[in-house]
Formats: sequence, structure tokens, C-alpha cells
Amino acid sequence: MTRVLRPGQPADCDALYQLEERCFEGDRFSRRQLAHLLTRANAVTLVAVDDDSRVIGYGTLLFRRNSVTARLYSFCVDPDARGGGLGRALLEALEQAARQRGSQRLALEVRADNRVAMGLYRRTGYVAHRWLDDYYADGCAAWRMDKRLEFVETPPAAANH
Repeated sequence: MTRVLRPGQPADCDALYQLEERCFEGDRFSRRQLAHLLTRANAVTLVAVDDDSRVIGYGTLLFRRNSVTARLYSFCVDPDARGGGLGRALLEALEQAARQRGSQRLALEVRADNRVAMGLYRRTGYVAHRWLDDYYADGCAAWRMDKRLEFVETPPAAANH
């Protein structure tokens, strides 16, 4: 299966809402919240689509003025699309988007009972720094994690001689 990562668009709102419904028991975004995230100037949303142009994942970054830390505000991969590296590819693309906006660090909160997500974050260099009791609406705790974003210089194109 081929997948494409692209910037989120207001037209993706319904598909993102349906994805949230499939992925999360609670603490889901409403259509209105998703529409706001897709159109606000201080956020970046990347969407993963499959061969049939079906949305199979997304992530949203928030940026604060005068801050070098971006926040991974939402991250979601369709249960049917898990296990093939999509989560890692989406996370890496979001990190690159944060770097392009000048961010030096990426922070996130993750449910303490979401071992799969915590494993992905740890494998990609995130470190848990703070325990947050009763963070989610259902009372579940969270870990605040972050990662320093290293800037990778692109080598100059080889000159033709």
C-alpha cells in the first residue's frame, strides 16, 4: 500500500473526525475544534492518505510565538494502518515541519496506558520528564515527553566540473 503525507486542509475535517472516532475512546476533538486546528496560523497538520485517498493518520503541531518548543497536540494512526511504519514516518515528517518553523524541541503528552505510543516516542528519542496525574477526562494519567530537534544540514549539490 502506498501512502502519502500532505498538509491538512479544511476539506479533511470530516475524515479527521471519523479517524478520531475510530482511534480514541474519549478526549476526541469535535468537528469544530478540528476545523479550527486546520485553519489557524500557529498550527501545522499533516495528513496521511492511502491509495484510495482515505485518511489513515494525522498529526497536529502547535507553535507559540517567541518559543523554540513546538507541541505535538494530536497524533493518530488508523488501527488498520498500524504496524507498517506509518506512525514513525508521520512523526518524522512532523519533526521536520517543526524544524522548518525554527523549533528546537518538540513536546507532547501521552496517555500512561498507551504503551504502543510510548514505545514509538521512546524509540525515536523522546524522554519522559513529568508525570501528570488525572490528565485525561477519564482520569488516566499522562507522561509529558520531549525531544531536542537536531538540525540536519543538507549538503550542497555537487558542482558539475
